[in-house]
Amino acid sequence: MNIVILGAGLMGRLLACQLARAGHALELFDAGGPEALNSAARAAAAMLAPLAESAITETSVVQMGVHGLKRWPELIAQLDEPVFFQQEGTLVLWHRQDVGEAERFARQMDATCLALPSLPSPQRLDAEGVAQLEPSLGSRFAQGLFLPGEGQLDNHQLLAAMLHQLQRLNVKLNWDSPRSPGDFLPGNPGQPDWVFDCRGLGAREQWPALRGVRGEIITLQAPQVKLTRPTRLIHPRYPIYIAPKGDGIFVLGATEIESDDRSPMSVRSTLELLSAAYSVDSGFAEARILDLVTQCRPALPDNLPSIRRLGKRVMQINGLYRHGYLIAPALLDVVMELFTTNASPLASTLSLSLQDLQH
Repeated sequence: MNIVILGAGLMGRLLACQLARAGHALELFDAGGPEALNSAARAAAAMLAPLAESAITETSVVQMGVHGLKRWPELIAQLDEPVFFQQEGTLVLWHRQDVGEAERFARQMDATCLALPSLPSPQRLDAEGVAQLEPSLGSRFAQGLFLPGEGQLDNHQLLAAMLHQLQRLNVKLNWDSPRSPGDFLPGNPGQPDWVFDCRGLGAREQWPALRGVRGEIITLQAPQVKLTRPTRLIHPRYPIYIAPKGDGIFVLGATEIESDDRSPMSVRSTLELLSAAYSVDSGFAEARILDLVTQCRPALPDNLPSIRRLGKRVMQINGLYRHGYLIAPALLDVVMELFTTNASPLASTLSLSLQDLQH
């Protein structure tokens, strides 16, 4: 078939790679350039932490995340270029003044494991347990939680590797070329057979319920810091994480600010994030700031993803919120089921919202 995909962020590239490998002729349109500088997919830590995310989301997202953890190694293995991936678990830490917030977080983790018994249970750590997992932290933290099996990947490497794959598969790539579903009449002569809209906030005109949720990311080079796994620091205002990317590179961020403002980071936010990093590991004092990025993630009113049909052969995938890398493989597999069989048992299993607006 001849297929058009709108949007070359995470979802658009994943879907394009999958369909091109299946032998379809693809044309991809994006309002930006090949580096995806204006995409929410670029401003992310790409942590694959379904249990940790259950503190702020629904069970269905956790289930999608579990599915994604299994699928990411398979999807990465299909790419020609290497992509950093690890599954060494998540370390959750807090300072003494935030123990109340930490207890609420721990209770939510326990409740999630009761609802989903297949998830590995969180492990409570004392100071010695924290130091065993991350020796560089020494006796800095008296308590912590370890969430086994959770993972992360390098989103910049992944986006670049998928771009290389699309070029090798002869996908026609149209950069700086914004398009909407209304520009095509699938099934008519000279028109594509299918159109998939993966534009995130770029689709807001056709999907008015979408809103932006601001994320802020600082990339640091800190060769003195030896953290080996994603670390979440409990914070009373918003979640803060530190994600190692290898070679002394760390991503520091907070991803749940209710605003669609894309202006540069404020002094307050920058100080809070850098202070949080320093409070976890004093080695960050000598880190070099490589990048400060702000971006807005596309969210629907319930903060859950949705797939909907605008016509017989027009499908929109959106609302990935702050869970893009966690849930994208699940959405990909559901879309492929719908595309090939017009039904998706997986969507029912994951309680994923499917809407039909074609009538």
